Amino acid sequence: MTGSGKRMVAYYKTDGSLVHIAPEPEEEEEPLFRAIREGNPQKKSADVNTQADDGATALYEAAKMGHEDVVQLLLSQKGDPNKPGKTGMLPLHIGAQRGSDAIVSMLIPVTSRARVRRTGISPLHLAAERNRDGALEMLIEAGFDVNAQLSEERMRLYEDRRSTALYFSVINNNIEAVRMLLTAGADPNLDMFKPLMVASRMGSIQIVKLLVEHGADINAAIPTHPTTFPAVYMFSMKYLPIFKYLLDHGGHALPCFDCVYGNRPHPPLKTGRSNWNDDSDRILTEGPLRRGVQFCEMISVATISRWAGPIIDVLLDYVGHVTLCSRLMEHLDSYSGWSNIKEKAAPPRPLMQLCRLQILQLVGRRKLKKLPLPGGLIRFLKHQELPVDDES
Repeated sequence: MTGSGKRMVAYYKTDGSLVHIAPEPEEEEEPLFRAIREGNPQKKSADVNTQADDGATALYEAAKMGHEDVVQLLLSQKGDPNKPGKTGMLPLHIGAQRGSDAIVSMLIPVTSRARVRRTGISPLHLAAERNRDGALEMLIEAGFDVNAQLSEERMRLYEDRRSTALYFSVINNNIEAVRMLLTAGADPNLDMFKPLMVASRMGSIQIVKLLVEHGADINAAIPTHPTTFPAVYMFSMKYLPIFKYLLDHGGHALPCFDCVYGNRPHPPLKTGRSNWNDDSDRILTEGPLRRGVQFCEMISVATISRWAGPIIDVLLDYVGHVTLCSRLMEHLDSYSGWSNIKEKAAPPRPLMQLCRLQILQLVGRRKLKKLPLPGGLIRFLKHQELPVDDES
C-alpha cells in the first residue's frame, strides 16, 4: 500500500525477475455512484436512474448509505424509487432497515404499494427486524399493512418460518414495537409458530399479556409438531407465573390429563431436535405421528421434569375430577415433597373447586366483575388467592 491508500502490484518477467511496481488498476466507477459514495449531492449525472452491475440505482445506494441530502436531490431529479436492487428490495426497504427516519419519510409518499407487495417483504418487516422503532411508527401511520406476510420464498430463509413484522418484534423482545403493531391491528395468530409461543419461551410476561389482550389464541397448535394439549405450554412450563396467566385467561387444562395409556406402562420416550426451539429441550416424536405428543410425555423431558410437581399442582386448580396416568404418578412419587399433590388429585375434589369451575363455565371470566359478590370471592373465582409475581 502507498501513502495515498492505493494498493501496489509487482510485475515480474517469466524468469521471475522483478520489472517494476505500480498501482493496481482501478475499476471504472460511474461518476454518479462515486458522488453517492462520497455523499456529495452537488455532483450530477445525465441519468439519475443508472443502475450498477448489481442492479442498484443511485437512489438505492444513497438510501443504503444514509445520505439524506443525496436522496432528496435524486428524488428532485426524478430518481425512480420503485427500481429494486438485486435482492428485489426497494430504496424504502433499505431506508427502513437502516433506520433513517428522514429518508423513510421522503420515500414513503413516492413508493408504489403495489411494487412493495411484489417484493414479497414489507418495509415493516425490516424496521421490526432491526428494532427501528421510528421508521416502524412512520410506516404504520402511513398505512402500511401491519399484517403483511413474507412471501413463501423469503419465509423459507428462516427456520422458524416466521412471516409477520409482529413476530420479528416479539423475538427481539421489543415491547414498544409489539405494542405499536398490536394497537394498529396486527393479528397475533398468523405465523405458523405463534408469537405467543416465542414470548412464553423467552419468559417475557409483558409481551405475553399484550398478545393475549389482543386476541392471541392460547390454545393454538403447531401443525408440524402436533400436541394433545395447547402447544404454548411446552414453552411456558419453566415460567410458572406465565403458565398460570395463560390458564387464567382461557388456556385449556383438562387435555393435560388425557392419556391413551392411563394406568398402563408407557413406552420409552423418543425425542428429536426441533429447528424452531432454540433452547436445550428436545421435542418428543414418535415415528410417523399417529397422534399428538401427550402432556405426560412432554413433562417428562429432562429439562422440564424437575418442575413436574409444581406444574401438576397448578393444573389441578383448573380441573375437576381427573385421573393421573402412571407417568404423572411416577413424577409425583419421585420426590417426597410432592406427596401432597397426589392427595390433592385424589377424589373427591373439594366442593368449592367444583363450584368455581361451574361458575366460570356458566358466567365466563370476563363477566365475573359484574357479579354481586365480595371481592375475596371474586379473586377466588379468578384463581387469585395468592399474589402472582409478574416479573419473568
